[in-house]
Amino acid sequence: MRPARLGVADALRSLATRLPRVIKEHEILRVSGALDGEDASSVAAMARDEVLRWAQKRSGGLLPKDAWSHLSFEYLAGGRNCSAVRINTESADIWAVRADDPDKTVPGRVWTTEATVAFLGSRSAQFGLRLLVSSPEAELQIDPHVPGLVAQIVDRCGLVPDAYPIQVSPWLVDRDERANRLIEYLIDGSRKIPIIVLSVAENQEDEFSPRLDAGVLAKACAGLARVAVLPARFSWALTEEFGKRLSVFGGAARWYLPGFSAESDPYGGHRLILRESIEADPDGCANRIRWLAAQESLRNNKLDEEVLAFASIKSASLRIQQQTLLEQDASETVRLDAALNRIEFLEAEAERWKEWEQTLSDEHSAAEERAQVAEAQLQASAYRIQQLQDQLKADGREPDTSIETPVSWAEFADWCDTNLVGRVALTPKARRAVKNPEFDDPSLAARCLIWLANRGRNWKLGGGVGSIGDAEVEPGYWNSHCGSDAFDVTWQGRDYVVDWHIKSGGNTRDPRRCLRIYYFWDDISRQFVIAEMPAHRVTSAS
Repeated sequence: MRPARLGVADALRSLATRLPRVIKEHEILRVSGALDGEDASSVAAMARDEVLRWAQKRSGGLLPKDAWSHLSFEYLAGGRNCSAVRINTESADIWAVRADDPDKTVPGRVWTTEATVAFLGSRSAQFGLRLLVSSPEAELQIDPHVPGLVAQIVDRCGLVPDAYPIQVSPWLVDRDERANRLIEYLIDGSRKIPIIVLSVAENQEDEFSPRLDAGVLAKACAGLARVAVLPARFSWALTEEFGKRLSVFGGAARWYLPGFSAESDPYGGHRLILRESIEADPDGCANRIRWLAAQESLRNNKLDEEVLAFASIKSASLRIQQQTLLEQDASETVRLDAALNRIEFLEAEAERWKEWEQTLSDEHSAAEERAQVAEAQLQASAYRIQQLQDQLKADGREPDTSIETPVSWAEFADWCDTNLVGRVALTPKARRAVKNPEFDDPSLAARCLIWLANRGRNWKLGGGVGSIGDAEVEPGYWNSHCGSDAFDVTWQGRDYVVDWHIKSGGNTRDPRRCLRIYYFWDDISRQFVIAEMPAHRVTSAS
């Protein structure tokens, strides 16, 4: 019998099992803020001691004497290494620690924590932290969690990233005053970290117990995001202030990014996690929230600005050491040793950054692939909407015949989101404008959008055969080209020309009776987008 033939793929797989596993380093999260205390120097010293106590518990031994004098040191303990560097000049006092801690359950996975305490003259002392992990895993399966050191700093020193101190426990909205305070905080332009609002359903036995464990989530995200618990009896306050599209209630959870306002796009990052999703997979939803908090911390805290990298401080320290030896006219041997130390460190860091660059490239490629999939799904949804409309027509039914139009502008944006989704969308500017305009007939404006969602969209999807220019939308209201009033807008990262509008007839400019709905077509989502409404747009031509 002839021996089985070994294929190339089999040979490669066999070879791969004998090759060393590739270790990739991933940065998980960053934390930054001012240390809370009147005496900045004292609170900085207290924070250094907390870092050292935390590091020593993980080092497997006693840190050297220099550590407790807050000086530079190296402690090597077979994988549980810990080192510190300090730069103390007339203008700055920067102390940083890097500590390694092998994972207790996953072989080859090593956690690295970098903590920095910077005291800059008369300014408040600043605390920064980075959490990294090196692992051979193809996919990193973790639940992001800030190191326990953050809780120590919060408890003993206080940590303030913006106008609101960090808390390790969730914020309970238990009275009207706190509900109003939550609203103020959500729209505060100085807010730097996200807020996760966990609403409690009306039928929940304990009104302060949402479906997700608020205590665990608040501790895991301390310094990354704040967690608020919103009982059913207070959820009306958010709905009244922001409308249903931006509120959270009924056991759902919502993620509010910095920069949020009542005019924010509900699909622009302020993510809603429905109660059904939470009940079906609470652990998965909690993990998703943790990852959102961790990833947002990387975007918001710029490296070597809000958070200092240990490598940058170490490199600066070695450079200062070389300069000091030169000024002191040290021997060539001593200066050469210092130069070799610095070169060795820089070479190691260069190799580390090379690996880090490859990791970022891989993650960028994966993100691009996800974006392409999301765009394909968006287009598929648009096709499905059109297919359902065609089926209704084939059955002799016209879409939207039973829709009740809004009687007040307060419900207009929510009405549009609910009834015209996938066919007509409002830009943030249009959302602001329809909140309380002078035009006195929201029902008429809504019927114009229904016309656009049906006849206008069908015309566009049909290839634009014929013309809808100067078509009568409602008695006395017409669809027409903007002409010299056309203008440019940016929508979801792309530039468009707004060159069509629905307008009232006659020459009146009375804002109570003059209607203008400026719109453009988005080929990707296959829908019309309202750029501005309902007032006449003032331009140089008009």
